[in-house]
Amino acid sequence: MQTTIVGCAGSFPGPASTASCYLIDTGSFKLVLDLGNGALGALQRYMDLDDVDAVCLSHLHPDHCLDMCGFSVAKTHHPLGPRRRIPVYGPPATAERLTRAMGLDPGTGMTDAFAFIDLAAGRTEIGPLRITTAHMNHPVETFGFRIEHDGQVLAYSADTGPAPELVRLAAGADVLICEASFLDGPDLPPDRHLTARQAAKHATRAGVGELVLTHLVAWNDPAATLEQASAAYAGELSLARPGRSLLGNARSGA
Repeated sequence: MQTTIVGCAGSFPGPASTASCYLIDTGSFKLVLDLGNGALGALQRYMDLDDVDAVCLSHLHPDHCLDMCGFSVAKTHHPLGPRRRIPVYGPPATAERLTRAMGLDPGTGMTDAFAFIDLAAGRTEIGPLRITTAHMNHPVETFGFRIEHDGQVLAYSADTGPAPELVRLAAGADVLICEASFLDGPDLPPDRHLTARQAAKHATRAGVGELVLTHLVAWNDPAATLEQASAAYAGELSLARPGRSLLGNARSGA
């Protein structure tokens, strides 16, 4: 189960990265996890868009879902004709949210390209992947993910403030990709995002093998992000960056 970081910028694309997007590839099945601003272009560095088997959207903020609009265009207006319809898993009202983003009339939607399936907290299977979802602590309905395949476990926080559910979801995971939008400071907005130190504390409580900090906002100092996280997590620790591979046999750019 090779995971490629396609985009890891937080809240908006940064100078070195698109917004959130991760490619999960088992060899026979390819799942795109979030598809935020700018990510559709970057995704094509790693695969043909026709080879995407399914998409999971953690929540409906633009930096996690907006490039689904461009993906819809690519699938419905291809010069060789419409491409195969694929499942898109997301919070309830995902179809309506993306329809509005496309400027389409209500009810017309994007269903020629995508079969929308509502996520709910619990366990499901998507292709060969066993996936557990849980609600995170964010202003809109947001799901974190635990993805298991062939003995490997990847956890993804999506966007969240402090959340006991994240610790349970990531328990014993090989890798936790965890948001670290904030640095330590006074008067941080509650119940929205984690600081790097808070992300590290969640990883420590979950006993994960490796912590990769993501959702990195462009104005934060990367060195400070790592320093603050390292004070609360003693395991393998790094910042996400585009093109890096995790798990599987390949760890390019690690």
